[in-house]
Amino acid sequence: PMDEDAELEALRQKRMAELQGLGGGGGGRGGDGEQKAEQQRQMEERRRAMLTNVLTPEARERLSRIHLVKPDKARGVEDLIINAAQRGQLREKVDEQHLIQLLEQLSQKQQKPKITIQRKQRFDDDF
Repeated sequence: PMDEDAELEALRQKRMAELQGLGGGGGGRGGDGEQKAEQQRQMEERRRAMLTNVLTPEARERLSRIHLVKPDKARGVEDLIINAAQRGQLREKVDEQHLIQLLEQLSQKQQKPKITIQRKQRFDDDF
C-alpha cells in the first residue's frame, strides 16, 4: 500500500504539472502538436496502469467490453474509479459487482427527462 500511495502522489504531481503546462502559451510550432500527442499518450498509459492496479481481472474485462459499446460511459466509470483511488477511498480492488454498482449510479445520474411529442391526428381522405 505504501508504494501505491507514493505512486498515486507522483501521478497527481505529474498531472498537475501537465495541466499547468497545457494552460500556457497557445502559439506554437509543428513540434508542439507532437509533444501534446506524446503527453496525451503518456497520460493514457498512466491511466491504464492505475486502472490495472485497482481493478480485478473480471472487472477490467467487463469495463473493456463496455468500452467497445459505450466509450463515454466506460470513460465516466474509469474517472470515478481513478478519482476514488486518488482520494484513498478504495480499500480493496474494485470487483465486478462494485463496477456494476458504479455503472448503475452513473446511469441514474445521466438519465435525462424524456420528452414525448403527441401530434394531433388529422383524418385525410387522400390516403
